[in-house]
Amino acid sequence: MPPATPDSTPVSASTAAPEGRFVTFPDSPFQLWQPYPPAGDQPTAIAQLVEGVRDGEVFQTLLGVTGSGKTFTMANVIARLGRPAIVFAPNKTLAAQLYSEFREFFPKNAVEYFVSYYDYYQPEAYVPQRDLFIEKDSAINDHIEQMRLSATKSVLERRDVVIVATVSAIYGIGAPDDYLQMRMILKVGGKQGQREAIAQLVRMQYQRSEMDFSRGTFRVRGDTIDVFPSEHSELAVRFELFDDEIESIALFDPLTGRIQQNVPRFVIYPSSHYVTPREKTLAAVETIKQELNERLQFFTAEGKLVEAQRLEQRTRFDLEMLTELGHCKGIENYTRHLSGARPGDPPPTLTDYLPRDAIMFLDESHQMIGQLNAMYNGDRARKTTLVEYGFRLPSALDNRPLKFAEFEQRMRQVIFVSATPADYEKEHAGQVVEQVVRPTGLLDPEVQVRPATHQVDDVLQEIRQRVQQGERVLITTLTKRMAEQLTEYLNENGVKVRYLHSDVDTVERVEIIRDLRLGAFDVLVGINLLREGLDIPEVSLVAILDADKEGFLRAERSLIQTIGRAARNAHGTAILYADHVTESMKKAIGETRRRRDKQMAYNQAHGITPRGIVKKVRDLIDGVYSEKSDRQAQQARERAAARREVEEMSEKDLAREIKRLEKQMLEHARNLEFEQAAQARDQLALLKTRVLGAAG
Repeated sequence: MPPATPDSTPVSASTAAPEGRFVTFPDSPFQLWQPYPPAGDQPTAIAQLVEGVRDGEVFQTLLGVTGSGKTFTMANVIARLGRPAIVFAPNKTLAAQLYSEFREFFPKNAVEYFVSYYDYYQPEAYVPQRDLFIEKDSAINDHIEQMRLSATKSVLERRDVVIVATVSAIYGIGAPDDYLQMRMILKVGGKQGQREAIAQLVRMQYQRSEMDFSRGTFRVRGDTIDVFPSEHSELAVRFELFDDEIESIALFDPLTGRIQQNVPRFVIYPSSHYVTPREKTLAAVETIKQELNERLQFFTAEGKLVEAQRLEQRTRFDLEMLTELGHCKGIENYTRHLSGARPGDPPPTLTDYLPRDAIMFLDESHQMIGQLNAMYNGDRARKTTLVEYGFRLPSALDNRPLKFAEFEQRMRQVIFVSATPADYEKEHAGQVVEQVVRPTGLLDPEVQVRPATHQVDDVLQEIRQRVQQGERVLITTLTKRMAEQLTEYLNENGVKVRYLHSDVDTVERVEIIRDLRLGAFDVLVGINLLREGLDIPEVSLVAILDADKEGFLRAERSLIQTIGRAARNAHGTAILYADHVTESMKKAIGETRRRRDKQMAYNQAHGITPRGIVKKVRDLIDGVYSEKSDRQAQQARERAAARREVEEMSEKDLAREIKRLEKQMLEHARNLEFEQAAQARDQLALLKTRVLGAAG
């Protein structure tokens, strides 16, 4: 295949899209899947950004409107430059969306996902007023932990890497040098004793388990050792020893035990980022003892005997664990000692694992910069109290996220990506590249301002029109109470509506968005959750209630972002309900009209007819194989169809169906067919909810 060039010929939106193809570029390890050639403003934006990076520009801004294909532009820039890249996203939902899209663009390269692995996290804290100590409590998502370990492995081993990360990437993890030093390198013919291999795996925090062979464990059968590497979800390694020499290495499926291939070499990475060589751990124990003695003298001199006793008891227990096992609960609080850093030194983070020429993208940068700024201060306030009252040594303060100034020092070449750049990007933007014209020819939404007096009744009329056309609606309110009342009112008026609020967890949030796209319901009500990165082409109307109430949620940038949610639909409209036009509204409407005029002019000049985006509904985070994603999407479609069927049933039909399902459920349970029984149970719950709703 001939190498593609940055100045690809744009294809107008009205022409039939050609079949996708893989494209490669000179000196680049990436193989980019192009479902379509760059179009609209994309070719110019790609060429300018690539040129800027090659010219040594440290900061650039991609001012890309919603639906202009910013992710595709980023993928093209990465592929042309041929350098590792990290893409920061402001939340897990948007990160999952980006990860999913980059995997489609780079199916043959390493696309990784690095976000917080906590499903639930209660940090250690102390409330002096009530003498209340709150123990750290957390629930770790096993799949995301595996993806984090996979990300660090990929970035250390290969150049064709794209990591999608959240602000979690500026929190401390183990030092890359220690992580590399603790690897176990297996080679056929290499010297390796059975006892040494087991001891090394234990030092790498793998657990021996003959019964439950799962991720992060190993099992031993004579001279055969099976290891389930922590960074893999569906691959294990078996090495056979003979006379203290590795005779063979095989990769196998841990579920079926089927051998997939024999390999001459394999590297097993540590089971945790917090692994430290034995000599470093023992050296850290001595420096921790020294710091403990100094702190105990301080508390005794101050007459704080309770704090001194508390600190000594807790720290001595941790020291015992470190000496015997090499790790302890809350080991991250001793990071400074384990890494040999000086007081106040920044912790090692994911950015330290990246090569020096890595490119950094900050997606929705107007949000990301604020987040990066805020992380350090919140963490510091909580830990200072723990140190003052003897729960932790002062060195625990160095287990922290990076300060923004430290993150700036680690910025290599950065591209800010936003439809509404904030002050920081404006001050640091060496080159601003506009991407206003969409490849599809779609225009920014038409903006209407209507009086707020009868906003709820008016929005109900609009919803009915959109639902008849098979389109979806987003409504944003100012308060949680207003959102709840509006959802209740719309429900009473026969509208299929859901309410998205801050208590909804990441996975459920993704499912709600997917169900909206599938048509399980037609209207989504939210507060500050509808702004960035919600990719819902089916949405043709965005209604902003109380748009004239000045404040964070109705500021110029927030309004532009919210209006942009309707920009992926050919009939996109935004209605701002307000009794008077504020300065923020004026600016937001003005900027939307400026973009709309530019897009219309481009379409007329190139003879383009705007066409809506047709985008398949997919799971954002799935395993390694796409069949799983397709199967889950199919199940979601079936659930949505079942919901629609239930909505249309009469009470008599409902009663008959409930009896049938109860019988079916019990039959499946008797036959030990628990999955089918669970499906029947879920359908029953849906029907009973419908009956209760009708009765109420």
